[in-house]
Amino acid sequence: MNMRIRQLFSSYGFIFIMILIFFGFSLSNRRFLELENIMIMLHSAVHMMIIASGLALVIITGNIDISIGSTTFIASTIGSILMVRHGVPSIVALPIIMATGAACGALNGFIVGVAKVNPFITTLGMLFALRGGALLILKGRSISISESLANISHIRIGPVFIDILIALGVVFFVHLLRARTLFGRHIVACGGNAEVAKRLGIRVPKIIFFAFLLSGLFASIGGILSVLQLKSVTLHMGVGFEFTGIAAIVIGGISLFGGRGKIIPGVLFGVITLAIIETGLIFLGASPYVYSFVRGGIIFVAMYLDSLRYKVYES
Repeated sequence: MNMRIRQLFSSYGFIFIMILIFFGFSLSNRRFLELENIMIMLHSAVHMMIIASGLALVIITGNIDISIGSTTFIASTIGSILMVRHGVPSIVALPIIMATGAACGALNGFIVGVAKVNPFITTLGMLFALRGGALLILKGRSISISESLANISHIRIGPVFIDILIALGVVFFVHLLRARTLFGRHIVACGGNAEVAKRLGIRVPKIIFFAFLLSGLFASIGGILSVLQLKSVTLHMGVGFEFTGIAAIVIGGISLFGGRGKIIPGVLFGVITLAIIETGLIFLGASPYVYSFVRGGIIFVAMYLDSLRYKVYES
């Protein structure tokens, strides 16, 4: 009986908690459920939807990437510098941003997958190296993009911001990649048991390499949407993205132990959950310093539930 309760709590506990929190915020302020507020809430979360989707691929392989915030930062920095200071057209700069993100991810993938270096140590080093490189390029000054380019993120189709549709499209693409392709099945196999995957003929280093590459690519795409919303690349851009992404992923039921998890509804549920909590705290007039505290508590609970799921799964 205790095992059954643990299984139900580990699988659905967070969903029940979030339903209660959602209705609590709704009762505390009637505007919380207004369509405009929901659209703004999703609008603020689009970059994390994309970033977390790419990161999820790495985590499903049984690895981790804590450099995605710095990847976002340096890719956005290079693109903005090209557009603002060198007059490069945005149609040329955007592919360069994505290529930069993919290159950062590929470097991580090579070091982890081929050179067999611990993923935490590898991506921790990249976190500092890439952020330092971006700060060196910026020379300690933020850089603003043109108003016409920034206004793209505020275009709507009906009540829906266009970047919400873009983010949902990217998430759906990653979902199909994970659920409907041979590559997606190999990702799960690598995370489940890498040794068994090798015996089945799966080229584990290659799968890990491409999972990291895609993580870097989607981090840069999320960075593009973030820059369009903020209208600039700030010196603190990307700070904490990796931990917010990990929290969203674990909340969505993707195991940090690897081998299990879905992009839809998993990642979407996790990101929207964090967005609901942050928006709800704003409506309650909570201090901005509370957000980090609450986010930390959510990460702790999510990790605990993931540990319970893993123990239940193993038993």
